[in-house]
Amino acid sequence: MTGDVGAIAAGGPANPFRVGVYRDIWIANFVSQFGSLIQVVGASWMMLSLTQSAVMVSLVQASNSLPVLAFALLAGALADIYDRRLVMIAAQAFMLTAAVALSVIAALGLLTPWLLLLFTFLLGAGAAFNLPARQASVGEMVPRNLLGPAIAFNSVGFNLSRSVGPALGGLIVAVAGAAAAFAVNAVSYVGLLAVLVRWRPKGEAAGLPREQLGRAIIAGLRYVSLSPPILAVLARGAAFGLSASALAALLPLIARDRLEGGAATFGFLLGAFGIGAVAGAYSSIALRIRFSNEAIMRIALGVFAVASAGSVLSRILFATLVTQVLAGAGWILILSTLNTTVQMASPRWVVARALAIYQTVTFGCVALGALVWGLVAANYGLIVAVLSSSVAVLATLALGLVVALPRVETLDLDPLDRWREPGVPFGVEPKGGPVSVIIEYRIRETDRHAFVQAMTERRRIRRRDGAQRWSLHRSLEDPEVWYERYETATWAENVRHNRRITQADAEVGALLKALHRGDRLIVRRMIDHTAVTASPDPPQIPLTS
Repeated sequence: MTGDVGAIAAGGPANPFRVGVYRDIWIANFVSQFGSLIQVVGASWMMLSLTQSAVMVSLVQASNSLPVLAFALLAGALADIYDRRLVMIAAQAFMLTAAVALSVIAALGLLTPWLLLLFTFLLGAGAAFNLPARQASVGEMVPRNLLGPAIAFNSVGFNLSRSVGPALGGLIVAVAGAAAAFAVNAVSYVGLLAVLVRWRPKGEAAGLPREQLGRAIIAGLRYVSLSPPILAVLARGAAFGLSASALAALLPLIARDRLEGGAATFGFLLGAFGIGAVAGAYSSIALRIRFSNEAIMRIALGVFAVASAGSVLSRILFATLVTQVLAGAGWILILSTLNTTVQMASPRWVVARALAIYQTVTFGCVALGALVWGLVAANYGLIVAVLSSSVAVLATLALGLVVALPRVETLDLDPLDRWREPGVPFGVEPKGGPVSVIIEYRIRETDRHAFVQAMTERRRIRRRDGAQRWSLHRSLEDPEVWYERYETATWAENVRHNRRITQADAEVGALLKALHRGDRLIVRRMIDHTAVTASPDPPQIPLTS
């Protein structure tokens, strides 16, 4: 099995299943997700059999989402600086071990509410380390023209399993007990492990030393904080997670108290939600052709809010199933739109970290919202909690007036690949530094305003890609001469910084060169003298290009 994405013609149909590795991993992941959703049913219904507390029931959802808040950023950094395939293998093996232990403890009758929450947290932790690597690896399986459809079909796979898995999970729990559901989940990890072990993605060419983990995390945070498209996604994801989590967290209570049903009823409700999500995921590709991301977000928020309210007001199973279908469609349209925007707004070197930060914010808010709505249900009742959540979802529509989701489909974040590492007249170690870079411009007075505006965007790009202590200076002797100055921590970081410039950044660089009066820019690179060991007291030696 190979990661050969070049076999798919750029002008071919938008069908990522033509790529063998994507197809194989999609199928294996579908089975794994199928088992995970059966486990969710087992855990939720097991908690109802162990305690009558609405708070404890809602904590099942919270303990499954909380690990994303705790570990996703670390997981994203690991996925960007190490082999993503190995990260996924380790995460799947960990979840397999936890699932086996949970099924054994449940079969022996030793499970308690807090022990169930612990194992739910452990499985969530494994998923937290797996998810950024899995989502970021899609770009290693398919060419860029298939990335959008591949992301959408990943959502389809999850929700196809969701449309059947929970219903089957409810039947398994009703017939054989929760321990059997946990055992099925354990078995479901085996196939994906086998496929990942066989996959051999194309590795990157050897070059710079691997980023240090701490610096990689800081670099991811810095990139996201200086990326307006991703910041918009974070704001919308946080608002949605906080406001919309009541339905998922309190669905077992809707099945039991509003519909007077059992585990099978709960499974059917989740299955209906999954069917709606499949329809939403399939429709998302066509909708993105006709509508903007913001328009899709607004429609989906309205649908979800109405469906959520209908789910708690209905006392008829068929009517509730219909509202769950609509809720599922709205839910997946929202999350897939946010997810796709993050991936399309992130270059490959940082995409896992960007996804991890998005997941930390969104699913951290889902976990917090689940706890909040559980407390509301415990104190004011189930109907008040879910209806209040629906109103809160509608209120987030106003956020779109301030922080609208951007269009990123045409954003070209492939490396510009114009920078070449300059020759150095003395030995410089990759860890040597700090390195200072000074670029000299000659700008007419009539172009000063345009130059300063362009430099404002250049500053954002420089700092986003790792530059430190950026500054812009104007000569006192010659007012037409300007100096851009920035630092990087090491020579290796300087090389990384320049290699991170994307095609989308080229416009700013081209404008600055057009404003410059002269044949070429003068660039001086200097390394701190303590990093040079060629002589006892070496001076700073400028490298001019």
